[in-house]
Amino acid sequence: MSSPMRSGCAPSVCEAAARPILPWLALAIGLAAIGHLAREAAQLPLYTLWSTGTPRAIGFALIHCTGGDVLITAATFSAAALLARHRRWPAFGWRMALAAILLGAGYTILSEWLNVEIRRTWSYTAAMPVLPFLGTGLTPLLQWLVVPSLAFAITAQRYGRATRGLR
Repeated sequence: MSSPMRSGCAPSVCEAAARPILPWLALAIGLAAIGHLAREAAQLPLYTLWSTGTPRAIGFALIHCTGGDVLITAATFSAAALLARHRRWPAFGWRMALAAILLGAGYTILSEWLNVEIRRTWSYTAAMPVLPFLGTGLTPLLQWLVVPSLAFAITAQRYGRATRGLR
């Protein structure tokens, strides 16, 4: 007979890791999509497009940027879920959330720097607070700290309630 800890994780953690996570990831990504849309709309005045673009261009940018945020969210949340299963971390635990948030924040810093400084795809207004040495706007980085955190917190709470009923 094998020991409960032989596999490297407590039985409750191993049992939780065996449960389907895809519907919960979909919920977290959906919640984040709503948050990203709200944040993109709120921070538009911090980009020069707000004063120089046509309503159509602004609308396109809002949809395009939110769509990109959703794709980044799906990729980072999925990578964090795979990492959590590989490392036998509890699904929607703090390690999984931290992995997703760090991946998203890292991508955001790289993308903002690349698009503002190198490609000059978009630019900030003087009102945008910019991080020293990086040239990355503070609000895009805060977006990637706040929105995924809230999506994870809400999903973790629901996931915890749902999995408690299965024990």
